[in-house]
Amino acid sequence: MPYEIKKQKVLVTGGAGFIGSNLIDSLLSHDNTVICLDNFSTGSIHNLTSAQKNPKFTLLEGDIRDGEVCKKAVEGCDYVFHQAALGSVPRSIADPITSTEVNILGFVNLLFVAQEAGAKRFIYAASSSTYGDHQALPKVEHVIGNSLSPYAITKYVDELFAKNFSDIYGIETVGLRYFNVFGRRQDPNGAYAAVIPKFVSSLLAHKSPYINGDGTNSRDFTYIDNVIQANQLAAAVPTELFKERMKEYQSNMEGVPEVIEEAAISEVFNVAFGERTSLNELAEAIKKGLSKYDPAIADISFQYGPNRPGDVAHSMASIQKGKSILGYQPKYSFQTGLKEACAWYWENLK
Repeated sequence: MPYEIKKQKVLVTGGAGFIGSNLIDSLLSHDNTVICLDNFSTGSIHNLTSAQKNPKFTLLEGDIRDGEVCKKAVEGCDYVFHQAALGSVPRSIADPITSTEVNILGFVNLLFVAQEAGAKRFIYAASSSTYGDHQALPKVEHVIGNSLSPYAITKYVDELFAKNFSDIYGIETVGLRYFNVFGRRQDPNGAYAAVIPKFVSSLLAHKSPYINGDGTNSRDFTYIDNVIQANQLAAAVPTELFKERMKEYQSNMEGVPEVIEEAAISEVFNVAFGERTSLNELAEAIKKGLSKYDPAIADISFQYGPNRPGDVAHSMASIQKGKSILGYQPKYSFQTGLKEACAWYWENLK
């Protein structure tokens, strides 16, 4: 990887979660000192088993809605990786108040104290849900539609706060719009589990998985190691090089807002592979991947039902901006990532 942070002090919020714990392992492997802040509302202590063996790792249990906890967590940190959030469109529709409190108040708490503490850069988990009802494919960062769920609104508001705080306080912010991330440690349990671990869990139990809609809806499924790469690059690309590349990208892309020379960095990037897979294709690929370990899975059928409120029909990212500015080069396609994921699930869930 062209740029990685090494021997720095970093904070990872939501570090006991699926993405956060994988990010922590990567950061520790590069000799960074890592603080993990998590309230364990959705994360698991088991995801930190490896990290807790490392003397450069510290676990701080607390809630990002508590400003004093955030202040303690960021003290002395060079970089902040903000992964903590209440994800899931259906969860936000069922309880928009809590999603708003966590995803917006928690975000602002952390961003404000990060700039007060002098953090070099604030890298945060944004979301492809921000594109809303805009139907054009692939999705490009500077064109979005109307939000379709409270969750989508919270993630877009975070982007607005990040830009505003960069303008006012000068803190560098980089948002990463994740597209349907999957891989090791993604929890299959709970009412709001993501589609891939839910399918896997059902198939391993020889039950028929449930597909929302007719299976033609499509997503840009993105393997976890691509996401880790994007986070490392988002933190490590030097400021002047970042601005230079951004100017060049802006000059070659119609409609991209002009870069202001003296302004602090505040950009968002799609994090995906740049291809889309239908839910029917996903279902067959998972069956094929797991039947390697259990042949009976090949004969399991799927159930179909109505689409979920707030879901978009199709999603696929343009990753040109990330390639041009961050040097992002995803190594795992959907197929190669799914092969890795199926192997992990077989070993850990069977």
